[in-house]
Amino acid sequence: MAIDDFLTEEQTMVRGMVRDFCEKEVTPRAAETDAGRFPAELVRRMSELGLLGMAVPAEYGGGGVDAVSLALAMEEMSAACPSLSVIFAVQNTLVCAPINDYGTKAQKKDILGPLARGEKLGCFGLTEPVTGSDAAALKTRAETGADGWIINGEKRFISVSQEADICLIFAATDLTAGQPGSGHKSISVFIAETGSPGFEVGPSEEKMGLGGSSACSIRCELLDLPASALLGNEGQGLEIAMVTLDAGRIEVAAQAAGFARAALEATVDYARERETFGKPLSRHQPVQWKIADMATEIEAARLLYLKAARLKEASFPFSAEAAIAKVFASDMAQRVTSEAVQIHGGNGYMKAYPVERYYRAAKVTQIYEGANEILLQLIAKHLID
Repeated sequence: MAIDDFLTEEQTMVRGMVRDFCEKEVTPRAAETDAGRFPAELVRRMSELGLLGMAVPAEYGGGGVDAVSLALAMEEMSAACPSLSVIFAVQNTLVCAPINDYGTKAQKKDILGPLARGEKLGCFGLTEPVTGSDAAALKTRAETGADGWIINGEKRFISVSQEADICLIFAATDLTAGQPGSGHKSISVFIAETGSPGFEVGPSEEKMGLGGSSACSIRCELLDLPASALLGNEGQGLEIAMVTLDAGRIEVAAQAAGFARAALEATVDYARERETFGKPLSRHQPVQWKIADMATEIEAARLLYLKAARLKEASFPFSAEAAIAKVFASDMAQRVTSEAVQIHGGNGYMKAYPVERYYRAAKVTQIYEGANEILLQLIAKHLID
């Protein structure tokens, strides 16, 4: 049986629609995008196709698709263009989802609606210069002002921040003994407009891969936000972050599977055409074994992320399963894309061939949404405690 036999008609339709869009419009521009050009035209097309708020309920302008459909769409987007897959993931999973889950009716109408329709882009302001996986130790402070909150602090490596209109900012609100981040219930999250006075976005970092999506530092200096900017309850920020990142790990697993799948497909095509020692590369047994191992690992990663997505959709606990899928898929993507470069030989090291792009992109999947070393601890804790 094939994966398709386990998908609903709607899930198959969503995947087919995204694949068709990617093949016709995204893949032809992938190299140009990776070189550092923000794909504004493709983002507009994603908006027109309803791809920037896929899981948001229809009443707020979204597509209302399930978690499996979103993950399948992520794999297709990633196989076509690594940079665009980051924009897709940030908008759908890191920005729209928490506002949908925790926002007030007014926040959903006024903020989630434009995001889901693609009229605005968002970013997720959690990581700081000295705090990555240890989110509870963040240093950004939010203190009560005359009519709301005053925020001071700095964020780093914030994806899509250069283009974003909205930012979810995580900050310490319980400043016990003057120590921001003094406890797990000391963090809150705020919805800020990036054009507000006191909100400054720095230049985009030069990255190993994913050149078409920005990653910038953000500085908040006396950023004055109204009381209505608080998302969820005061002190609920760490919960919101962890719930959001759990779901995000499903998308990273799907992303890694997409990177690996694209590298495998390019490698199979290359091996059929390239001749060595009087026969196609694909007829050499060592190459066949490598290709078979690559395909096996990709299939395993896909099953893992689909399991986590099904659990999420059924409202079952899925944190450990999402972590397992993310760790396995990201490590797999590193192995598969490396083998793809190896089979291509010297050509694989050249930018004229797409495998080097997927090789560079795959590395970050082991790092963001929780470094794999941290997630291994989470998985072990789930099994032992």
